[in-house]
Amino acid sequence: MRIERLELRLLKLPLVHFFETSFGRIDDKHFILVRLDGDGATGYGECVAEQDPYYSSETNETAWHIIADFVAPRVLGVEVAHPRDLFAALKAIRGHNMAKAAVEMAAWDLFAKQRGEPLSRALGGVRDRIASGVSIGIQRSLPELAEKVERELAAGYRRIKIKIKPGWDVAAVDMVRTRFGAIPLMVDANAAYTLADADHLAELDRFDLMMIEQPLDYDDIADHATLQRRLKTPICLDESIKTIGIARDAIAAGACRIINIKPGRVGGFAESIRLHDLCAAHAIPVWHGGMLESGIGRAANVHLSTLPNFTLPGDIAASKRYFDPDLIEPPIEVAADGTVAVPTAPGIGVTIRHDRVEAATLRKLEVRSQKLEVRS
Repeated sequence: MRIERLELRLLKLPLVHFFETSFGRIDDKHFILVRLDGDGATGYGECVAEQDPYYSSETNETAWHIIADFVAPRVLGVEVAHPRDLFAALKAIRGHNMAKAAVEMAAWDLFAKQRGEPLSRALGGVRDRIASGVSIGIQRSLPELAEKVERELAAGYRRIKIKIKPGWDVAAVDMVRTRFGAIPLMVDANAAYTLADADHLAELDRFDLMMIEQPLDYDDIADHATLQRRLKTPICLDESIKTIGIARDAIAAGACRIINIKPGRVGGFAESIRLHDLCAAHAIPVWHGGMLESGIGRAANVHLSTLPNFTLPGDIAASKRYFDPDLIEPPIEVAADGTVAVPTAPGIGVTIRHDRVEAATLRKLEVRSQKLEVRS
């Protein structure tokens, strides 16, 4: 496989409804779309870096810089036997996993299209449908939260996740449990607490939650291990798991009982597969997190979720929850039974609406044979 052309686009899409976490509230999603061309085929990858360095130290601007100035020269015109080799080939670039992942995932899409097979088959997937959960951001009031949960359950979602932060946690969970009973329920703190909050977080044990996702700081494995020993509820790590080595250390320390896999966070599909296999070997279930992706990135997530150890419903909801219209047709939809069909066409298997991509583009960069051409 030889990559002949790389294109970057910075896109802006308005959200159907604001999305709020402990990091703050957003009304629009800004993201980079990577396109790779080679041997008559085209592959796409969506970068999950955001405008601000809150979830990750990476941002749209850092990812753009790293891809254009460092990743592109290392992949353009180079013969690659398999896309799983790309992450290792970029080892000289320290960190910047989201930038690397956007290109690597586009290469997997290109590879699968060249082979005429769906991405799930190239990745080693085993399912034709995946279970879908839904993530509900912090709302303005408990009644608004109740309305959101009721609407998502009616839509068929198999698991509800609510975002929490200090001041919006126990009362919110209590309301959901009281009103909706024994539904599969989890909470996500996005690192909003410290170990000093252990007694308060232990109050959540009485609600029989599936997990508490990332309660403590993103780089604190030791405190998560201490907290997990004090909680009955399983801890799931997200932001902390940036490399396979960190995941290995976290499992050994007992810092978590579940891991959220996001390919952008660990550097792409190949590293996600390695993480998946590590967790399976230690009986740690995994699920696929979400980063408010458009239908392009969402389709890629669907394919990765077909691997066998993705045993818990992921944050791969219908794209119309976030963007209307989306960048693909038809949109990704959740069936009445709470599952999403895995696309069967080659690569990510969805049709991209290039007119919508063009309309959402804020700037564009095209790279051919090491020559940069910038178009606004």
